Amino acid sequence: MTAEPRAGRTPSPLWTLGLFRNELVTTFRRWRTIALLGVLAAVPILIGISIRVETRGGSTAGGGGGEGPAFIAQITNNGLFLVFTALAVTLPFFLPMAIGVVAGDAIAGEANAGTLRYLLVAPAGRTRLLLTKYATTMTFCLVATLVVAVSAFAVGALLFPLGELTTISGTRIGFAEGLGRALLIALVVAASLTGVAALGLFVSTLTNSGIAAMATTVGLVITVQILDQIPQLHALQPYFFSHYWLSFADLMRDPVYWDDLVRNLGLQGLYAAVFGSAAWARFTAKDITA
Repeated sequence: MTAEPRAGRTPSPLWTLGLFRNELVTTFRRWRTIALLGVLAAVPILIGISIRVETRGGSTAGGGGGEGPAFIAQITNNGLFLVFTALAVTLPFFLPMAIGVVAGDAIAGEANAGTLRYLLVAPAGRTRLLLTKYATTMTFCLVATLVVAVSAFAVGALLFPLGELTTISGTRIGFAEGLGRALLIALVVAASLTGVAALGLFVSTLTNSGIAAMATTVGLVITVQILDQIPQLHALQPYFFSHYWLSFADLMRDPVYWDDLVRNLGLQGLYAAVFGSAAWARFTAKDITA
């Protein structure tokens, strides 16, 4: 167990790493977190089995109607496309919901459980604690995305053939390059959730109810995505954090289209800076009573 720093002294880097480690262990030991990861892992399994059953008689996945993610028709030819399809399916709702639950509970959950004052007495320091909570949430973003990708790859390898890939541009790339692009896409998807994580952390500083913070964060994510589909709001939509989420598909072009990818990452950085600063301003001035 990491020794606590004495009062009046700045916590050492090793103590900070210990705090981060404890936060990670606490987060990933919760049954709620395990259940969320289980649901995320199950989505690719359901997609893969559904496509396998649908194409058993030789029909094309998606029915040829152009419905569903752009990669879905390619899954029967190459199981690696299940990774791209699963990420496209989970990104609009399942992944943001999971991130919203973890981020929304970060501060409010501690206050509700009566452990927030104990953490600050340690002393972790409010800024240090907030950064640790955000780092933990971002780690969960990465783990959750990789769970989807690894589950999809395993199912795709079991149910469908693997080999060279045909990009969206129509060119052929080797399996190793395709696997590298799949990993890069997973990293981009995880980075695309940076804004949601910061938003959830900010909401978490506004209340002492973890459930309220989680519900509010998830509700905001759903609301923004609904607004992103209304044509009359086209002038505002490029500023919604979800607008460029599916730009990761451009990594499967040859050559890669970087414009929307850069816009997405820049927008996520902006949301992280704005809501991260708002969370810091709120939390450092907040009267901690629990």
